[in-house]
Amino acid sequence: MIDPLFWLGLSLLLVATSLTAVLVVAIPAFQELARAARSAEKLFDTLSRDLPPTLEAIRVTGLEITDLTDDVGEGVKSASQVMKQVDQSLDSARIQAQNLQVSTRSIFVGAKAAWRNFTRQKPARRTGDRIPSNEQPPLTLREREVLRQENRRLKTEVYRANDGYNDAASWETNFDDED
Repeated sequence: MIDPLFWLGLSLLLVATSLTAVLVVAIPAFQELARAARSAEKLFDTLSRDLPPTLEAIRVTGLEITDLTDDVGEGVKSASQVMKQVDQSLDSARIQAQNLQVSTRSIFVGAKAAWRNFTRQKPARRTGDRIPSNEQPPLTLREREVLRQENRRLKTEVYRANDGYNDAASWETNFDDED
């Protein structure tokens, strides 16, 4: 069995059989690869036709969204300015209403005081008790001193006369107290 030709022939037979087996198995795989290549070619062809318009539409949509965002931002700014103007108008109207209320109250109180002053009875004048100023006898030094002391006020009496804000706050009710 040392014959080299035999081993060479047997080797060639085994190589041929192996190549045949590989080809038999590889043919369906190559067919599948051909089908996949055709599908990929169709896919790439479809993408080359449809992708540029789609990308352009996406770009245009992005620009439109940006424009709409800017418009909405301007609308919000405009609305906030309108709200500030309305707020200022309401504040102004409130202040005017308060001023009108104070003015109306003042007019009413003034008219009420004028009516009371107009309708009150005038006191009878006593003309006989009065001495004309040029007929009054001059005051003595002692009488002048007494008058000065009576007319002076202590500092505490001056501050007590103001008595805080209570008198100023109740100036409207002072007229009602006179009745």
